[in-house]
Amino acid sequence: MLTTPRAWEVIGTVPDPEVPVISVVELGIVRDVAVDAEGAVAVTITPTYSGCPAMYEIEKDIRTALTEAGASSVTVRTVLSPAWTTDWIGPEAREKLRAYGIAPPGRAEQGGLITLTRARQPVTCPWCGSRDTELKSEFGSTACKAIHVCRACRQPFDEFKAL
Repeated sequence: MLTTPRAWEVIGTVPDPEVPVISVVELGIVRDVAVDAEGAVAVTITPTYSGCPAMYEIEKDIRTALTEAGASSVTVRTVLSPAWTTDWIGPEAREKLRAYGIAPPGRAEQGGLITLTRARQPVTCPWCGSRDTELKSEFGSTACKAIHVCRACRQPFDEFKAL
């Protein structure tokens, strides 16, 4: 019989479809997992931003992983409040992002407001560690990332934007 801790472990193996180096648990979108006496699993998730196209794939992958692990049924509930924040990405996942070539996000803005026009701090290059980088586009390979170029090593890279 599947237990709640085991269900968390199983979901922890589900990679984010857009950044497969980290799991959906490490990304912080899995908010709660509960298993009842009959082995039915209820999972609560929060999208990284409203309209995130990966959420359907994430739901499907969570259902598949839990069903294969023995869940009698799986319910995935999406909640939008409180809104997801990059502050929910832990230190180990941030290091995985950096090692993968994506600059981890800085601290999210306080007060719950997210703005696209903000004073930008230099972003550290995940390849060489230089802070001599330049923002090329607010939107990268996905809307939650921005494109930068390092002036030191001349490598382009994504930055996971702080939200």
